[in-house]
Parts: sequence; structure tokens; C-alpha cells
Amino acid sequence: MSAPPVDVRVRPLVAGDLSTLDRMERALFGVSAWSRQMLADELVGPGRTYVGAELPGGSLVGYAGMWFDGRDVQIMTVATDPGYQGRGVGRRMLTTLLDRARELRAESVLLEVRVDNAPAIHLYESLGFTQLGRRRGYYQPENVDAWTMQLLLPGAGAEAS
Repeated sequence: MSAPPVDVRVRPLVAGDLSTLDRMERALFGVSAWSRQMLADELVGPGRTYVGAELPGGSLVGYAGMWFDGRDVQIMTVATDPGYQGRGVGRRMLTTLLDRARELRAESVLLEVRVDNAPAIHLYESLGFTQLGRRRGYYQPENVDAWTMQLLLPGAGAEAS
């Protein structure tokens, strides 16, 4: 039996969220965590869109980000507090990013996911992503492989009328 969905508001992340992001990043990703400076740079980087999932009381329980290169979107990260995983938080953030990708008229959305992360793979497949290939040793320093996955966005790249 799965846990009930949680009510979250998805909103843009701001510099004031950095301390919370840094704490969550280290707790969720351990030795693979991005540094505080990397997180800060991502929030303001060109072509980047970062969102957070916020509980009604204001606590962030997830964050996700993408980079648009002018043609395709790369999902940079999707992270959910363990107490809220499996409750629709990741799906809400990811669908927000996919909506943004469509607004930008991206042709496709790409991501990498650990081959041993079955819940994330299931989420991505349920949203229409398909596996393109395997990247050996992609996640370091753990030396874990990643699946590269892609979602084609129909009608993307067409001239606006």
C-alpha cells in the first residue's frame, strides 16, 4: 500500500533557499552531493529553472532543476526528502519542469538516473520517458551506472503562427 499524496506548492527557488538546499543535498546524496557553491551557481545559471516543493507551513521537502540549451532540456536533479518520497512530490516538480520545457519549445527532455533507482525509473517511464542507453560509472565516487532517458516533446521546434 502506497503512502497518501502530500499537498505541496511548487514554486521557483531563490537564493534564500540555499541553506535548506545545501542541507537536503548533503543528506540525500552523501559523497555525491553538489557543493553549496555548485547549488548557488545552478540557481542563477543561464538557461536554468529550479523549483521547490513546499508544504503549507512553508517547509521545502523537495527540489528539482533543469537546463535549457536552446534545443533540449536536461533535467539536472530531482530530489525529495525521504519522508515524502512516493507521495507525488517528485511528480509535481517534474511535471512543472516539463510544462516549462514545453513553453520553451524544447524538442526533448533528457536525464540520467541511477540504474538501481527503481522508484525514479518508474516515475520517469510513467511520464513517457524511454531509455536511450547506459552510462557506465556515471555516478562517482560510487562508480554506479546510469540510464540515459529521453522524452520527446511533440510539436516542439515548430514555427509559431
